Amino acid sequence: MIRIAMTGAALAMTFPALAQTTATDIADPAASQMMQQPSTSAAVQAATSAPVQPATPATPASASAQVSAVINSEFPVYDADKSGELNEAEFSKWLVALKTKELETTGKTMPQADLTAWASAAFASADTDKSTMVSKPELTRFLGG
Repeated sequence: MIRIAMTGAALAMTFPALAQTTATDIADPAASQMMQQPSTSAAVQAATSAPVQPATPATPASASAQVSAVINSEFPVYDADKSGELNEAEFSKWLVALKTKELETTGKTMPQADLTAWASAAFASADTDKSTMVSKPELTRFLGG
């Protein structure tokens, strides 16, 4: 679930690039292409005006970079013992904070016991080497980065 939330947040930042495609583009690419052809006067006007930066399409690499950036900025905040890894309590505190924000945004609720069980299961899943600690690389893989 946290992967979905993090990926959704990353994609929300790239939404303007994704919004470039219209229903016409999908339904009839030829008609869409004709509609996008500028008239001569519009072409001249466009050539004389300031250049427009093209939108960069969303790529998995950019989403991965965004997840990594969030991890790099937030990891030290939750690594209370400054060990470079998160124990279950530190990891759970971070995930519960993220989940709480998600629940507030969606207007949903989750009983504290369910939230604790969810964070514990997430920790077990993220701790791929079963060291009882989650490293940055493990967290990055877990969050889909």
